[in-house]
Amino acid sequence: MMTTVQTICEHIEKFAPLALQESYDNAGLLVGDARMEVSNVLVCIDVTEKIIDEAIENDCNLIVSHHPLIFGGIKRLTGQNDVQRCIIKAIRYNIAVYASHTNLDNVSEGVNGRIADKIGLKNRRILSPVQKSLLKLTTYLPDAHLESVRNALFEAGAGTIGNYDACSFSAKGIGTFRANENAHPFVGSINKLHEEAERKLEVILPKYLKKTVLNTLLDKHPYEEPAYDFIPLENEWMQAGSGIVGELENEEDEIVFLKKIKATFKAGAIRHSALSGKKIKKVALCGGAGSHFLSDAIAQKADIFISGDFKYHEFFAAENKILIADIGHYESEQYTKELLGEIITKKIPTFAVRISEINTNPIIYL
Repeated sequence: MMTTVQTICEHIEKFAPLALQESYDNAGLLVGDARMEVSNVLVCIDVTEKIIDEAIENDCNLIVSHHPLIFGGIKRLTGQNDVQRCIIKAIRYNIAVYASHTNLDNVSEGVNGRIADKIGLKNRRILSPVQKSLLKLTTYLPDAHLESVRNALFEAGAGTIGNYDACSFSAKGIGTFRANENAHPFVGSINKLHEEAERKLEVILPKYLKKTVLNTLLDKHPYEEPAYDFIPLENEWMQAGSGIVGELENEEDEIVFLKKIKATFKAGAIRHSALSGKKIKKVALCGGAGSHFLSDAIAQKADIFISGDFKYHEFFAAENKILIADIGHYESEQYTKELLGEIITKKIPTFAVRISEINTNPIIYL
C-alpha cells in the first residue's frame, strides 16, 4: 500500500496537532509535494546540507526534523546560506521536508515527556499549561439520542479532562419550540408550540477542535436546527503546554544527579547555579530554550530545573530557591529523533524509518 507524505504528516499531527505550535513557529510541511509517495523517511533534529546528503545516500525522499528548516520569509533562493542551499538541494533531489517543533514540545508525551522518560520521572504534569484554550459545548437533545450524540462527540475529541476521557454532564429538562412553514421538524407540528423532554449535554474540548466537534454535532444531532453554545473557559489545559515537572523514585545528592544527567544526555558540560546542599526529588524540565519557565519551576517548588540556553544574568534568579542545570539545547532535545521515529513506525509498522546518525549540534566543547 502506498504511503504518501500527507499520510505521514497526518500521523504526526494527530500526535502533535499543528494548532499547538507557538505563534513564532513554522512547523508542518515546508518543502515538497504532500501527494508524493514516500520511499524512506530520515528523522533528524536539524536540517543541514549533511542531512540532505544523508537522505540522498539512503534513498530517503522525506526528512522529518524537529527544528524547522525555514523560520522566516525567504525572498530569494540563490544558495547564499545553508538554509537556501538545503532548500535548493531538497527540491533538486525531490525530497520533502517536514518539521514538528513547538507543537511536539507542547504535548505531554512529546519532547519533554521523552526527556522525563530518560530521567525516570514519576507523577508527571505539565510545567506551564496552555491558558485560555478550552471551550465548553452545551447542547440540548431528545433523551433517546443522548448516548449516540455524546459518543460521537467523544470520538471527535471532546470530553477529555486530565487523565480521564469520555467526560460529560447531562441534566433533564423541557425544551420548547415552534416550527414555521419553512421548517422540517424532527418532532412537533408546523406553527404549533411544542414541548419536548430533553437532555442538556455539556462536554469540554480544546479550541482547535471546535470545527470538527461542531460538524460532528450537526451531523449526529436529530434536530434540523440544534441549539448549542460554545463557552470560553478560563481553566488551564493541563494536557498541553511547556515543560514537565515530576518526581524521582528516590531523592539524590545534587552532584550525583548532575553527573547522571550529564551522562544520560551526553553533555559536553553542564552549566549550573550554586549548589545548595539540598537533595533532589522534584524535577522540572523544558527541552531546548526554556529559561523563561524558571519562575514556573520555582512556583512548583522543584528542586532543580533542567533546560538549555540560559543567559548569564538568568542564573542569578535561582536565589538559592532552585538549582539551575543548563545541559545544552541540542543535548536536551536529542531524543526527539527517537520519538518521531516511534510515532511513524507505530502507525506504519512495516515502513522504513532511518534515524539520522549525524550530530547537528553547532556547539563544540573543548
